[in-house]
Amino acid sequence: MSIIKNLPFEWLVGLRYTRAGKRSGRNSFISFISLISMAGIALGVAALIVVLSVMNGFQKDVRDRMLSVLAHIEVFDAQGAMNNWQATAKEAFTDKEVKGAAPYVEAQVMLTREDTLRGAMIRGVLPDEEPKVSDVARQMRAGKLSDLKAGEFNIILGIELARAMHARVGDKVAMLAPQGQVTPAGVIPRLKQFTVVGIFEAGHYEFDSSLAFIHLNDAEKMFQIEAPSGLRLKIEDMQRAPQVAFDLSKILSGDVLIRDWSQQNSNWFAAVQTEKRMMFIILTLIIAVAAFNLVSTLVMTVTDKQADIAILRTLGASPRSIMKIFMIQGALVGLVGTAAGIGFGVLVALNVDVIVPFIEHLLGVQFLPKSIYLISELPSDLRLPDVLKIGGIAVVLAFVATLYPSWSASRVNPAEALRYE
Repeated sequence: MSIIKNLPFEWLVGLRYTRAGKRSGRNSFISFISLISMAGIALGVAALIVVLSVMNGFQKDVRDRMLSVLAHIEVFDAQGAMNNWQATAKEAFTDKEVKGAAPYVEAQVMLTREDTLRGAMIRGVLPDEEPKVSDVARQMRAGKLSDLKAGEFNIILGIELARAMHARVGDKVAMLAPQGQVTPAGVIPRLKQFTVVGIFEAGHYEFDSSLAFIHLNDAEKMFQIEAPSGLRLKIEDMQRAPQVAFDLSKILSGDVLIRDWSQQNSNWFAAVQTEKRMMFIILTLIIAVAAFNLVSTLVMTVTDKQADIAILRTLGASPRSIMKIFMIQGALVGLVGTAAGIGFGVLVALNVDVIVPFIEHLLGVQFLPKSIYLISELPSDLRLPDVLKIGGIAVVLAFVATLYPSWSASRVNPAEALRYE
């Protein structure tokens, strides 16, 4: 209490005006409007924190699931085949950022089983080398990556692709490759039967529904090539992939092309960034609407307190002090609303993984169908810079909203205000 008593009188009056008045219904109504403005700011801040956290989580989760299957960097030979991939890998390892390398062959095919026909992306890999650049070996739901053996023509399917084809481990699927055989009747697509030896789940619908793995040697035979298509690299920090790719372009010899993961999915990441910016702008406008409700609150307070203002002026208070009183009142409303919004928003953002499943179970709905949103669970990634930025914007908007009413209060003429008192 002693600290409060030692405050400048502008703070004491501003704090008193912020509390609910008991003298009249008008005071109570003004305090109610002030409370509504505070609640509006809190809800706007909380909504913005939760939405940005969910969008950050969505972007991070999808990116991580993509990179559990995709390589951080891919190196291609401009001639179409990398005959000496070991030498290229050795050169790549001269960059300390590179932690793993594995050759691959990739092609589009049609897979058939009984009356089911599905398009798929086939990736030929070496089972011993592939774990160095991807997490497929840890994502196996049935079988093992090492079950891919050269010459046996085995295949590992994504879990959604296996479900679509009603295929289990041990079943046979036929692969139809576009590289055909020339016969007197024309070009006939190559057809080969493969045995399903495993099923993997990356957690990313696009890959789970369209990707399959076979042994590198089987891929070379199937697609009639003599060497791997290229080399897949894993680096220490995936965020530095563009810079590392640029550095490798100076290191690697031969006629090679280099592509990092951000280039492979540039359209998707650009779309997510655009959505984040637009959602930030839209929800900031909600905070602005709530903040500028303070204008009406303070205007009503100034009108109601004209006699008090006049008395303060006659006692020696300067126009600047009067302006400061109402700025303090509005700023306090903004600060309390922002603090409440940050607390509520952080609490929700940290518990999205519990709240959303409860609501889905309660309403019997699924907010994120895997076939549309790539993932089925709503992730959240709360970031301190976002919270600080949102809180700062809310406080600034609330402060700006106090300027005109406070200036208006400082312009009150004491004689005019006391004429009818």
